[in-house]
Amino acid sequence: MIDSIYESPLYAIVNPKSIAFFGASNNFMRMGSMILSSVQALGYEGNIYPVHLQEKKVRGLTAYASIMDLPEIPDLAIIVLPTNIVCQTLAACGQKGVKHAIIVSGGFREAGPEGVALQKELEAIALKYGIRFLGPNCLGIANPYLKLNPTTITAEGPPGFVGLASQSGSFITQMFDYLHRNGLGFSAAMSVGNEANIDIVDCLEYLGVCPRTKVITLYIEGISRGGKFIETARAITPHKPIVAIYAGGSEAGKRAVRSHTGSLSGPNEIYDGVFRQCGIIRAQSIAELFDYALALGTLPRPKGNRVIIQTHSGGPGATAADACSRAGLTLPPLSEETVEKLQPMIPKTASTANPLDLTYSLNSEQNFFDIPDILLQEKNADILLAYFLSPGMFIERIMNEMGIPAESIPVERDKMLMEHADAFFSLTKRHPDKLIVGFTYRSLQEKMVRSLLDRGVPIYQDPERAARSIAAVLEYYKMRDGMTKTPA
Repeated sequence: MIDSIYESPLYAIVNPKSIAFFGASNNFMRMGSMILSSVQALGYEGNIYPVHLQEKKVRGLTAYASIMDLPEIPDLAIIVLPTNIVCQTLAACGQKGVKHAIIVSGGFREAGPEGVALQKELEAIALKYGIRFLGPNCLGIANPYLKLNPTTITAEGPPGFVGLASQSGSFITQMFDYLHRNGLGFSAAMSVGNEANIDIVDCLEYLGVCPRTKVITLYIEGISRGGKFIETARAITPHKPIVAIYAGGSEAGKRAVRSHTGSLSGPNEIYDGVFRQCGIIRAQSIAELFDYALALGTLPRPKGNRVIIQTHSGGPGATAADACSRAGLTLPPLSEETVEKLQPMIPKTASTANPLDLTYSLNSEQNFFDIPDILLQEKNADILLAYFLSPGMFIERIMNEMGIPAESIPVERDKMLMEHADAFFSLTKRHPDKLIVGFTYRSLQEKMVRSLLDRGVPIYQDPERAARSIAAVLEYYKMRDGMTKTPA
């Protein structure tokens, strides 16, 4: 395990100050052109040097006929060229003095015996010139903090705390919008492709010491350095959570993986054992991978698994209770002290059981501060799971009935919603030792919910996802404690 991020071969790849670009042209339909366009769109501030035999300018940038003509030795070369000229291009980079590369081009190990031979030639060239590279057959990296996105899809949303190492390039380039919509963002993301030179273990080491990464996520199709992977993961998980999805445990998965990167997969049971041994949380889907990351990156260490549910109607409360039960969480009854405090604030029709069903109480100030504040003081509970029904639509109707001018209603409504969001968010500071999680059946983009998501309050699209994510946090700390205990 490396001690510093600067020791990693990935540092210059993820944080380059200058880039040589092979394969971009003024034909936007070319993959290399799309990638360069994404780099420019996010506003990368380093020097970019397109290398092109015919074009004098590429996407407004001065182009060079040869890498030897560049005015400096770039930190990184990105190669998106036909397979048959990749090796000679990497050799030219080596002669220039380039020490780091991303090879997007495919047609190597995953393409059969000829591709295997080409990949071996590529590895030999890298060894000769001391080059470290990602790929081939990958989509490289994303570093939103550096405004660097050399992938095919434009980045969306601000940087975040999720580090991703993936054996599929798609899960980097297609996840920007998904993460943003769910309150997340990348700290750094890496696609390893065929792992000819840098593998998922190297990425794990980098993310383990990356100060911007709170949670590491892994998409795995097969691990070649099993012993080193276990050693590295076990060194990381006591201080930083790792969540992994493994594709390849089923027969259909194995066939897909073999045709994708040429990797060999193992049985599910082996990976289950490896993940448990390392303290890694296993996700069964991409949604779970990032749901768990959201919870692990935002919530404090739980003291227990006792949940109080606050809801506005019976159905959401019942489904949340079921979801919690299936996830291994318990719902304690409210203490007499808590019920006594609640009585003046809740309708006579409300249930003081757990879930606490407010039956559409319209007192928003109490719903989003006073009542949850009392629930968080409950001595028999560790977690609040709150159902969010944004009062925006009701506020508009009330303001309209009050005769407030129509043009003023949106501003006044948003002001009130933000006041409610501020009040609810303050509960996370007021009760720092309790877990506060939300769920809603409405859009996560509604103003109040979005404001809380952006400030690190995890809110999920349904109670099942919320309950499983809470359970993942409990599982992580249980495994971590088991790993750090020493024999008496």
